[in-house]
Amino acid sequence: MRLNRIKPTLLIAVIFVVNVMFAQKVDLVSTTQSKRWIKSKVKQLKEFEKADITIYPDSLLQEIDGVGGAFNELGWDALTTLSKEASNEVFKALFSEDGCNFSMCRIPLGASDYALSYYSSNDVFEDFEMRDFNIDRDRYILIPYLKEALKVNPDLQIWASPWSPPAWMKVNEHYAMRSGGFENAKAGNKMDLGAEVLNNATAFKMQERYLKAYALYFSKFVQAYKKEDVKLFSIQPQNEIAYQPNWPSCTWRPEDMGYFINNFLGPQFKADKLDTEIWLGTVNSGNPNYVKTVLEYKEAAKYITGVGFQWGGARSIPTINKEFPDMKLMQTENKCGESENDWTSLERSWKDMVHYINNGAGSYMYWNMVLDETGKSAWGWPQNSMIIVDRVSNEVTYTDEFYLFKHLSKFVQPGDHYLKSSKGKNHLAFKLKNGNIMLMTYNPDEQLKNIKVKAGNRHLALSLEPKSINTILVSLN
Repeated sequence: MRLNRIKPTLLIAVIFVVNVMFAQKVDLVSTTQSKRWIKSKVKQLKEFEKADITIYPDSLLQEIDGVGGAFNELGWDALTTLSKEASNEVFKALFSEDGCNFSMCRIPLGASDYALSYYSSNDVFEDFEMRDFNIDRDRYILIPYLKEALKVNPDLQIWASPWSPPAWMKVNEHYAMRSGGFENAKAGNKMDLGAEVLNNATAFKMQERYLKAYALYFSKFVQAYKKEDVKLFSIQPQNEIAYQPNWPSCTWRPEDMGYFINNFLGPQFKADKLDTEIWLGTVNSGNPNYVKTVLEYKEAAKYITGVGFQWGGARSIPTINKEFPDMKLMQTENKCGESENDWTSLERSWKDMVHYINNGAGSYMYWNMVLDETGKSAWGWPQNSMIIVDRVSNEVTYTDEFYLFKHLSKFVQPGDHYLKSSKGKNHLAFKLKNGNIMLMTYNPDEQLKNIKVKAGNRHLALSLEPKSINTILVSLN
């Protein structure tokens, strides 16, 4: 495994194509698996018969809402081993205009699989009135993590989702759904086997007093974060809504989720005059009928602004985009990997990025932005991250996926638009608010690749390095 350990300055491959005379050359900078910021030249031509990529500057598709990643407790734990100066460099790499320029990120509501341990914001049994609700733990871990990011980018949008309700609200009264080791999370837990829920039956106690209490729980969470000067622009009521792992989780039948949003969560937010949006998610079902059932449940859709798809929901997003064209869509979590943190991870994430954005996603999330050198969750699963902090050597490593996301997020910001372009699985085009075109393209071949690009009245001849990510800014003025 090869990782590049260099400072996160000017890390993205960019071609600045300006309004110049024909035949003038401009710089092209590419990112490869072995080298960063490779400069070469691109020639503007008067015209050519056939382009490999054609971009249609006036054909605007979905608006972009944001790009970013997830804050989790183990990420903050790794960062606290660094000096203040080194930690600041990481936050600049992720959130400054010279870095990834992230505009939207995610937090867990209670324990995720990358929390230090199980917890919620109210573990007092049957406290239906939420008298003991608190975010005290978050004040020491997640909120300081968030505040450091907000220092760099005060406009960062934050959304939240729970992995599990408080355990006393679940039918098995446990944070997880199964016992022992599971898949790559071998540490597991010691849940009684009789408490396991191994199917997609709703694991939430569907009695009215629990549903009312849970809606109040969400409302109080939004309000408590606001008091800490962290505004949540949206919540998604359940992470991985159809999954039964041995870490915090809770399955919901779509009819029950529709019932909860329609009769409890939506009305609670309305009564409390919250402007925080409710999104359906995170959906990991590949069957589009899951989302359709919720959106078509009575008046539930009037409370739902968008739908968030975890990577397991990849097969369902095309249908939802087609049948609900006015619904905002999000990719909530890219594939987490096995801590390989190499070019194969970049290639996998690039493929998913193209799929989701081509099918209407206006926001796109990485999973853990920062992890330690093991990459392990509290349940033992080692996964990928954009940045690795070695707690012994204090070395900071920026992985290949860090550069991939910077290619997208440094330039594509909220309010920009995805653009129609010629068909192909290795490019994405965007119309920026300043009128420029941004083209992101990947050369998957082991050899140099020459391509021709037509963007409006611009005709470009590009030579792409073997296995390289390239980003192009085209001025049409």
